[in-house]
Amino acid sequence: MADDQEKTEEPTDKKIEDARKEGNVPKSQDAAGVITLFVAILAVLILFPFIAEHMLNLFKYYFSLLGRPLDKEFMLEVAFITMREGLFMVIPLAIAVAVSGVIAALAQFGFLFTTDAIMPKFSKINPIKGAKNLFSMKKVIEGVKITFKAFTTLGVGFIFFFYFIKELPTVALFSLPDQLDWLKDKMIIIALVMLLIIFIFALIDIVIVRKQYFDGLKMSKQEIKDEMKNMEGDPLIKSKIKQKQMELSRQRMMSEVPNADVIITNPTHYAVAIKYDEGVSRAPIVVAKGIDNMAQQIKKIARESNVHIVQNPPLARSLYAEVELNKAIPEALFAAVAEILAYVYKMEKK
Repeated sequence: MADDQEKTEEPTDKKIEDARKEGNVPKSQDAAGVITLFVAILAVLILFPFIAEHMLNLFKYYFSLLGRPLDKEFMLEVAFITMREGLFMVIPLAIAVAVSGVIAALAQFGFLFTTDAIMPKFSKINPIKGAKNLFSMKKVIEGVKITFKAFTTLGVGFIFFFYFIKELPTVALFSLPDQLDWLKDKMIIIALVMLLIIFIFALIDIVIVRKQYFDGLKMSKQEIKDEMKNMEGDPLIKSKIKQKQMELSRQRMMSEVPNADVIITNPTHYAVAIKYDEGVSRAPIVVAKGIDNMAQQIKKIARESNVHIVQNPPLARSLYAEVELNKAIPEALFAAVAEILAYVYKMEKK
């Protein structure tokens, strides 16, 4: 019993799909960071001429302000133009970063739209549970990981940055466009180095996140059994439904016995009720049949309804085995059944 409760089995497709519908998907923040940083670098390279142009315009504007008196209108003008040019430089990058976030999500778990993750849950605002989550060992480990990755990435980036600072005395002699070109090149180098470091961490994080995700979805043997029951239906319930359907079918069959023209028996084990109606079918139809107890019930109802019972063991067995309920008899049995019907009609003076 204990083995059934241990979560040792891999999650089923339904379990994974249900988790996905709830917004529970394997998402690596490091992988998203790599994609975002890559798109941001690409956007900077593409948009750098555009950004540099607005930056030069801003510097030229600042140089043109030399000698102007400081007053309220002057400060408002400087603030407005600085904000305008800053937005021109930032908005394209912000859009690129936003798009990269969507790309990062699609790359990891595809398109997913669900409102379950944002639905309010009282368990989320439970202060006791929140305190446990805040000071859990998982949070401590996660904090150590983030700190280590941040210090490693920034440390490597700072080493390159410190190395580039040594070039500043020489760069100060360059013209402003050349200084911007130098700044662009160094920014790209630092960004690519940091991107490489983050990429390595991202690969490791993806493996860890996916393992933790699927480990968290692992199921016990009992859970798999319960899921199969829910998907396919409880065998006990299915058996009861089938039994009820058979009872209803039997009742409908028995209700047709009083309308039959003749009951052909063997005489104890088989009973087949035959009805012939020219307006409905060209051949006689089997409206009821049964063996043993069912055969006895058919004959009992037939006696109560004054339906003729004729003994013909070979024909009774053949009709029971070869003809389905509410189906016409085969051509090979026409003569034998016609002979019995003729006898019955003669007895009834039809």
